[in-house]
Amino acid sequence: MKRLIRLTPILIIPALLTLLPDRLPAQKFMADDGYVEFVSTAPLLEFEGVSENLTGLIDLETKMVDFYVDLNTLETGIQRRDRDMRNSYLETDKFPFAEFTGELQTDFDPNLQETQEARVNGTFKIHGVEREIDVEGTLTPNGDSIQLEASWVVLLEDYNIDRPGVLFYQLAEEQTVNISIQLVKTDN
Repeated sequence: MKRLIRLTPILIIPALLTLLPDRLPAQKFMADDGYVEFVSTAPLLEFEGVSENLTGLIDLETKMVDFYVDLNTLETGIQRRDRDMRNSYLETDKFPFAEFTGELQTDFDPNLQETQEARVNGTFKIHGVEREIDVEGTLTPNGDSIQLEASWVVLLEDYNIDRPGVLFYQLAEEQTVNISIQLVKTDN
């Protein structure tokens, strides 16, 4: 009887370990071709700047979320406005990237194949200024990928970004940032 008790853990532990690979799939999802836009809605003018060069990572094991975009890739549809935005206001020669790094605050189940609400608390950095913000969005699992949609508001004054004084370049103080990215499971 004692021998059976001693052998039981030896038999059970390997059996349990064979179950772990199915229960612990890769937890990191990455992409470098996401979509980001800012929308400026001023009294006389609404326009957006877009880029399809958003890079992102979600690590479900650590709940870490990290996204960044090269601001030189933003386009508004008017070359002169793009140049002025980069050179005079965003100063991309000194501050080429905008980045958000944070921690997922809500539970997310990648095995549940439906859209799930998500909230991330973290730091948004642009123009050399970092601010803690909360970002709300959705995560939608789709096989070996996750579709992320999120939106938040940026006040230019909070990040020391001047606004143009010229009427036809009117820019709202409040900018809405929207991101959309399909992150693919990675082995790393």
